[in-house]
Amino acid sequence: MTTTTLAVLVPLLPFLGSVAGLLLGRKAPGFVRPLAVLPALVAAALAAVVAVRQGGGPTIEASTQLTPTGSVPIDLALYIDGFAALVAVVVAVVATCVQIYSTGYLRDDPRYPSYAALVSLFTSAMLLVVYSGDLMVLLVGWEIMGICSYFLVGHYWETPEARAASLKAFLVTKLGDVPFLIGLFALATDAGTFRIDGILGAVAAGGLDHPTLVALLLLAGVAGKSAQFPLHTWLPDAMAGPTPVSALIHAATMVAAGIYFVARLLPVFASSAAALTVLAVMAAVTMVGSGLAALAQDDIKRVLAYSTIGQLGYMAGALAVGDRGAAVFHLMSHGAFKALLFLAAGAVIHAAGTNSLSAMSRMSSLTKRVPDAYWTMTVALLALAALPPFAGFFSKEAVLVAAEHTALGDRTVAPAAAGWAVLVAGLLTALLTAAYAMRLWLLAFRGRGAEAPDHGRQPIAMTSVLWVLAIPSLGFGLSVTYLDDWFDRHALTPTVTTAVLGTGIAVIGAAVTYAVWRTLATKAPAKVPAAAHVAHPDAEAGKVEAEALHLPHPAEDPTDPGRALLGPLHRPAAAGFHVDVLYSAVFVRPVLAAASLVRFLDREVVDTYVRGAGTGTQWLGWLVRRAQTGNVQTYLSALLAGSVVLAIAAVLVAVAGA
Repeated sequence: MTTTTLAVLVPLLPFLGSVAGLLLGRKAPGFVRPLAVLPALVAAALAAVVAVRQGGGPTIEASTQLTPTGSVPIDLALYIDGFAALVAVVVAVVATCVQIYSTGYLRDDPRYPSYAALVSLFTSAMLLVVYSGDLMVLLVGWEIMGICSYFLVGHYWETPEARAASLKAFLVTKLGDVPFLIGLFALATDAGTFRIDGILGAVAAGGLDHPTLVALLLLAGVAGKSAQFPLHTWLPDAMAGPTPVSALIHAATMVAAGIYFVARLLPVFASSAAALTVLAVMAAVTMVGSGLAALAQDDIKRVLAYSTIGQLGYMAGALAVGDRGAAVFHLMSHGAFKALLFLAAGAVIHAAGTNSLSAMSRMSSLTKRVPDAYWTMTVALLALAALPPFAGFFSKEAVLVAAEHTALGDRTVAPAAAGWAVLVAGLLTALLTAAYAMRLWLLAFRGRGAEAPDHGRQPIAMTSVLWVLAIPSLGFGLSVTYLDDWFDRHALTPTVTTAVLGTGIAVIGAAVTYAVWRTLATKAPAKVPAAAHVAHPDAEAGKVEAEALHLPHPAEDPTDPGRALLGPLHRPAAAGFHVDVLYSAVFVRPVLAAASLVRFLDREVVDTYVRGAGTGTQWLGWLVRRAQTGNVQTYLSALLAGSVVLAIAAVLVAVAGA
């Protein structure tokens, strides 16, 4: 087969698997799991073949006109460069791991067939975004992901947390998609095409009339999809969905789409210094704010959610200084270790019977209950903290090197101020990241108290996936010297300055957190048994997680180093710095008040007129019925009286006229 044919099959296979899974879910449930896993697995293999054939060489392009529009044409086009080839492999591999993991995690869930079909459709939509060479076709995948996220986040729809989280995720991302759509049309109007290659050619020729306006409109959609400040608030709440869904959204789909879009069209954004400055500030605020919030969270999945927001801030920061190679490199590295973190967290939640780190810190023997999750999660946390030689070290250092070069004037794509903002925020975030990674590890795996409930060994479908993802989390960064061809032949190796500085800061953050925890542990009274939900030994992991959503919040752990490290910032950081409260006061309440006013006017004013018209007609009908007596003498008397009245009226009118 040609490379183009293989590339078409990559997003098509998960889509066909999704359709087949929905059609056969009830009639032939035995086919549901193969239809979930095999299409994703084959798509991953084909994506790898496409990447090898592309080899970092010339871009693979193919197109056919989708439909005549009469103005700007829409083409069904492929545009596969080195970035697209590698990102598609990451997406397909992570999606395959999630599907395999879900066969064990949700093995007793009656809604598994629809869940698996939605995950396949989600994967297909992201692969369409990655390979698409036309912005309108890309938009189709972009919006399908939003719809799938709504249903997947709300999988446990019986719980109010899941229902609210799915609605919030949908509305916040759609809020960004409105200006995003306007920006796409404005970009196509300036460039005369929706084709990516045509747009990049128009940018190179200086053909954009409104680059700043277009870039800022597009950034609104990117901020919503990739959870950047100020549209980041949906992502922590989206943790109400099943853990495999969290892994998919955070590692390979949805949030990665915005970063990938900017990387694909970086020349459009680079044509406006103002847009890059806005992106740099947005990334800096996102990195630091999410790091502080993660250090204060008690829910293990919310810690990881804020971690994702911060790592996406690194990627956005790399794009803000004009280095898409560093951004996509970190996107791929992050995809491996963040998928591992969430899937390992699912095993930990199942063993502990709770999402709460405070409750886990009151349990002993958790490491013995889930040894696979313990070791692989340790590897992933080391990669997250960016310690060498783990993957996160190399990709994070690539971002810091790009920011350093821009700040010192060695690169002129972006303003020096943008470089300084990203560099300073990146170093501070490295400190915070190491601190909350150490805190999570200590509270989850170094607890003291009652033994964790013994649920037996995890299914092989869950544990095997953890070890598969541990390999790139450990070794992917070491391949950086072999990826130059795929990354615009741009070297991504760290410099001595950033390597020493970044690693030193991370070590300090982890060491201080450990020292504070040891100090608090020696002063704390003897631990009481954990106030956690204890699941039945045969309980299914997804059910345990659903039940844990509405458990009462446990008492605060006196050994939690987060409170001591943050001090007075702890309470606002735990609440996400009250951004949701601000949005509620500024947007939600006025909209609800306006809706109440409209409802009042509709019911009390408009409906009153309608009811009045009906009542008047009923009264008139009643009078007419009363007049129909059937007595001829009455009719003649009424006719005579009416004639007399008309005669008198005529005389009065005549006299008045004279």
